Order: sequence, then structure tokens, then C-alpha cells
Amino acid sequence: MAQVKITQTSVSEIMESAIPNRTTFYFDSDLTGFGFYRTPGGTGTFFAEYRPVAGGTKKRIKLGRVGTLKANEAREAARRAIANAALGKDLATDRAVERASLTVNELVAAYINEYVATKKKKSSADFYRVMLSKHIGPHIGSSKASSLTRVEVQRAHTQMSKTARVSANRAISLLAAAYVWGAKNELVPIGVNPAHGIDLNNEEARERFLTEAEMARLGEAMREAETVGFEAKVTSAKHAPKGQRSVMHPSVTGAIRLIMLTGCRLREILHLRWSEVNLDRGVAYLPDSKTGRKAVILSAAAVAVMREMPRVGVYVVAGDSAGTPDEKPRADLKRPWTAICKQAGLEGLRIHDLRHSFASVGAWSGLGLPVIGKLLGHADAKTTQRYAHIADEPARRAADLIANQIATSIGGK
Repeated sequence: MAQVKITQTSVSEIMESAIPNRTTFYFDSDLTGFGFYRTPGGTGTFFAEYRPVAGGTKKRIKLGRVGTLKANEAREAARRAIANAALGKDLATDRAVERASLTVNELVAAYINEYVATKKKKSSADFYRVMLSKHIGPHIGSSKASSLTRVEVQRAHTQMSKTARVSANRAISLLAAAYVWGAKNELVPIGVNPAHGIDLNNEEARERFLTEAEMARLGEAMREAETVGFEAKVTSAKHAPKGQRSVMHPSVTGAIRLIMLTGCRLREILHLRWSEVNLDRGVAYLPDSKTGRKAVILSAAAVAVMREMPRVGVYVVAGDSAGTPDEKPRADLKRPWTAICKQAGLEGLRIHDLRHSFASVGAWSGLGLPVIGKLLGHADAKTTQRYAHIADEPARRAADLIANQIATSIGGK
């Protein structure tokens, strides 16, 4: 047992020192009962010790892991625990009661609100809330988190899979992560995770690459959409007079062209602001993409598309509220995209397939995978490996060219 002034600096120094052979306790020199311990596994945990007013043995409660909780936050939590004990409140008992009554809905919601929403992207938190309300909540949301079984989770996954096979897998991943976080914060017992070991649905990679002919048809459909327009039978407009045509706003077709010409994700284009674009330098700066901040190189063709797009608001792709004080980015392109694909004879094509097509053209042209990964903004090189089979094609053509010439010289058939 050692006594130190527990600060962020002193804790960091101890955690970076040699790993102890046995669990070592460090008590704060200022606040009696506050401390942290380090295990032979290398983990550190803040704790508070106190003796209940009614007497009995001294109790110790965990406050949180070192790294998850800062030293000053742990000190304040310990101060409250010790003060409450002096008033006759037993936090260890209160926490056990709270843990026993916590529902799955409450556990997952706490994980989203207290961790995902503060440590990760807002879009991730929003997505997880949808998973909770649509999939987890209706099936096991009211179950007690501490008593939920793996069998119950497997049954819930089976029910979810009847309507959404991929989303069912995502929901289980969210549930598993919530239990890991909950254990670290003592909301559920350590080692309890009924979402582990669940038999998930097989997921086939949905990669679709447009051919040159398909790109030409898509381009023709977009030109028609923004000039003469589509008839009601194509746009699916309800109660439209026979023969009436609907012309699309140039921001819509412009957005699709930008995705094709940059390989960006849909949201990256829809949320792009004019203030984040430098057309003279040919660069767009994305402050909050899926992989964090990144710069997108704009080709001459992409710059030309942007110069033709109307500037009616702060966003490159104008939405319904463009130019108003409460302007928001366009939510999606579902209806116009469906109509364009129908006119082009490409029904079932996803907007995300345009990103795959951008990468496939680069791979077919002989660009290396690192270059393609940089253009797409991949944080992990493994993500770009899906295009490896396409990237081999230029080398195959070169090998055939060389070998054919040699075969001709030596009289091969």
C-alpha cells in the first residue's frame, strides 16, 4: 500500500511504470478513503472506502476504470460517496439495487447518451437510437439487464431477422457494446454479456460496379431529368395529370454527379458547405466525415460540376430550407434517385454503388490500392483490399502483352 497525491499526472506515471506482480493499492494523501489500484493485468481502477454509520466492516466501491474516468472526476465521486456514507446512505447497497432494476432499454440508452454521443460521432448516436427503438426495445427492452440470458437474445435476434437481417446483426453488436461499457461502469456485473456468442446472419458483400455503358445510361437519364423531366409514371408522383413531366432541381443531379466524380459518401456531399470548398485549389475540406476530418481532391470535372450548381444557401446541395435562417442539409436523394435509375434501366442500383464504381475505375486504370484508399478516405488499408481483384487486371493485361510478344518471337502458339 502506498500513499500519493492522486492527480492525473501521478496516476499516468504509475500506470506507465512496470506492471506489478500483484494488485497494488494507492491511497490519496489528501482525501481519506479515496484511492486506486493496479492489477497484474495492467488495469487501474479508482475506488472509495468508507465505514457505514451503523457500524460494521469497511466497504469499498469501484468508481470507474483509469482512462475511462479522470482523476479529478474520480476524486469528486469519492468525496460524494464518503459524504453520503456519513449521512447514513450506503452507496454500495444503493448501486446493487439500481443494478438489479436496470432494464435493457435503460442500459443501452445510457451507453448511447453517456458514451457514444460524447465520445463518437452524432450520426452514430442517432443510428444507435434507431436500432434501440426499432429492434432491441420491442423484443427485449423491458427485460432486466442483469438477468437477460443468451437464449433470450438469440430468440430476439431471430425475430429481428424476419424483417431486417443486417440490422438484426447491428442491433446485437450494439447490445454487446452496451454490456461491455455497462460492466466498466458497474451497471451490470463484470463478465456478464448475453449478447456474446450469438449466431448472426451471414452477410454477403453488396458490391456493384457500373460498366461504361451503364454510366452512359445514367448520365443520359440525369440530363433528361434536369432538362425536359420525367413523366409521372417514372417519378411515381400521385395524382399527376397524364403527360405532365417533372423536372429535377440541378442540385439533385449535381449531387449525384459529385458522388460519381469524387467517390464521396452520400452524407459527405449532402452536408458539404460552400465555405468548406476551395474551387481554385480543387479541394473540399470535410470537418466531420465517417473517418474524421479529411480533404477531398476535386478533379477538374468535379470542379466544373460545382461551378454550375446554384448557390442558394450555405450547402453545396440545396435543400428545401436553402437560404432560410434555419437552413438544414438535404436529408436524402431517395425519390429522385429511384426515378433516375428507373429511367436508366438500373433499378436496384444503390447510391453507394457509385462510390464502389469510382474505386473500380481507379483500380482498372492501374492506380495502386494506397492511392485509391487515400482518395476514398479509408482509415484502414484493409478496407481498400476489396478492390484488389480489380487492381490485378492492369498487371494481367501487361503480362499478356509481354508474354504474347515473347511467344511470337519464339514461335509459340
